[in-house]
Amino acid sequence: MQESVEKTKAMVQHLAAVNAILEKNGHDPGRMIPILQEVQVVYKYLSKDIISYLATSLDVPVAQVYGVATFYTHFSLEPKGKHIIRLCDGTACHVKKSAVIQQHIYRKLELSNEKHTTDDLLFTLELVSCLGACGLAPVCVIDEEVHGQATPEMIDAILDQIIAAEKAQNPGKGE
Repeated sequence: MQESVEKTKAMVQHLAAVNAILEKNGHDPGRMIPILQEVQVVYKYLSKDIISYLATSLDVPVAQVYGVATFYTHFSLEPKGKHIIRLCDGTACHVKKSAVIQQHIYRKLELSNEKHTTDDLLFTLELVSCLGACGLAPVCVIDEEVHGQATPEMIDAILDQIIAAEKAQNPGKGE
């Protein structure tokens, strides 16, 4: 019985942020996109459980919430890392060898075409069609900071700096 009580407490705590977002938005189904955006900021993605809970709370079919979440590419149904790496593979970046940087990041972070997020949820690599900075090709955006004329060495230095900062903030974790 105690285990069941603990699970229920954990679930209530887990959904506290969702409830606050729903209240802030008046439980209004017409505000579904801003609700989903805020929930994704908190949880980094939209889990099946959260989608179902939102549908119930907004009194709409699960398919409607799921439809919105899958229609807009901004939303993710898979967990994302704390640090988002967006690598441009548009024409200018591709010609300037963005694929070499992509393969380098894959090796460094143990990612692949199928696996975009590190096991520790520290990094997610997203390939994008254009970042609107073609004159800086190849371009990579890491945590909203633009890095033009990117090289594998430049990306290594940035990622190593982030990893070192994370280890300093969380000593003993991941070792």
